[in-house]
Amino acid sequence: MKKLIIYNPWAGHGFAGKILPQIKAYLEEIEMPCDILVTEHRGHGIDLAKDADFSQYSGVLAAGGDGTLFEVINGYYRNASATRLPIGVIPIGTGNAFVRDMDLHHHDWKPALDIIKTGKTRKVDVGHFNTEGQTWYYLNILGLGLVADIGATALKMKALGNVSYTLGSLYHILKLKPFNIKIEIDDLTLERENIFVEISNTRYTANFLMAPDAKTDDGLLDVTLLGPKSRIGLIRSFPKIITGDHIHMEEVETFQACHIRVETDIPKILTPDGELMGSTPIDIDCLKQAIDVFWI
Repeated sequence: MKKLIIYNPWAGHGFAGKILPQIKAYLEEIEMPCDILVTEHRGHGIDLAKDADFSQYSGVLAAGGDGTLFEVINGYYRNASATRLPIGVIPIGTGNAFVRDMDLHHHDWKPALDIIKTGKTRKVDVGHFNTEGQTWYYLNILGLGLVADIGATALKMKALGNVSYTLGSLYHILKLKPFNIKIEIDDLTLERENIFVEISNTRYTANFLMAPDAKTDDGLLDVTLLGPKSRIGLIRSFPKIITGDHIHMEEVETFQACHIRVETDIPKILTPDGELMGSTPIDIDCLKQAIDVFWI
């Protein structure tokens, strides 16, 4: 049976649109029939996945970056079909952090299609959260504080690729201002002066190894808290976030939990899978092995 591809031609600063003919040719080469629905605007991927007739397909594939995957997952969960299909990822966007846990890299779209062609799947946890009266889902990460501020700035410099996150990080470190949080991590309640909160299902945030111990199928989300640190200290320790060694810093606390609630003294914007939406307070749950992903 054919698969459904929800394709973001704007991903990777237009790279995705340029290589669409190559992808179509490769699909014919590997004899994998697909219907391709092209997104026309932000949020369109949600509608396309929500309105699709899942009974006609053997899988739903998100072609783009992490933001495209976020839209497809949320449309998937809004789809009224009784059929639950495996999800696949064709990495042709800017970040594509999720596929790093699959041992794929930026723009490894051919190996990704080869994986999908095998039909092999793995059950993966899904992050589920409520904010501003709405329910959302994510496969990668959800952050607030410095990480969200960085995401907002990186979005403005998206044409620079993953280096936009590095530049955004340095910019916001220089104008750093802590805030107060109350966070419930399962049965534990903490109050902290905080710089950022990251709630990870996967190991990577863009090119940062944010949660090196995270597993996508353990029924737990990995929580990383960064407490106050001087600007110079943060700049000096910045390379540790790339390697994952930041988790050993005195100012960093890490936890694993099924349920997390975060309250802040001032509303903080959220960044699920690189998108900017919603605000605190927020409740997050891990839905254990709730979706099948094409994965060898």
